[in-house]
Amino acid sequence: MIKIERTAWDIMVAHVESTYPKEGCGVMLGNAQVASEAVPLPNSYSGPQEDFFVLDPQDLARADREAREAGLGIIGIFHSHPDCDAYFSKRDLEHSCPWYSYVVLSVKKGRFDHANSYRPDFDASSAPKEELIYG
Repeated sequence: MIKIERTAWDIMVAHVESTYPKEGCGVMLGNAQVASEAVPLPNSYSGPQEDFFVLDPQDLARADREAREAGLGIIGIFHSHPDCDAYFSKRDLEHSCPWYSYVVLSVKKGRFDHANSYRPDFDASSAPKEELIYG
């Protein structure tokens, strides 16, 4: 289960709507599976950003450092799926880490539609859906 507080959720939705029709992405910060903050990060993927995202390792390291300085940790990654459903793709699974929750936000015609969260297993063979509470 992951819970995302209202302020963090609003930041996530605004970011992925603003990056539409490309994938938006970022990290969720908090403690004990409760995200109290969201940090939008640039999609550094060099290919078509309509169907994939990459977090720059330097951006991720900076976000992690700033989170720890604030007494928080990175508890998850969020990204959008423009004009399709909020599912965890094979490509998402191949680039995932088992210690994070992955929140996928569906953005259709530029507006948030729905979201789901997934938690990959340790051998990256599957990512079961987890309960998502937001707002």
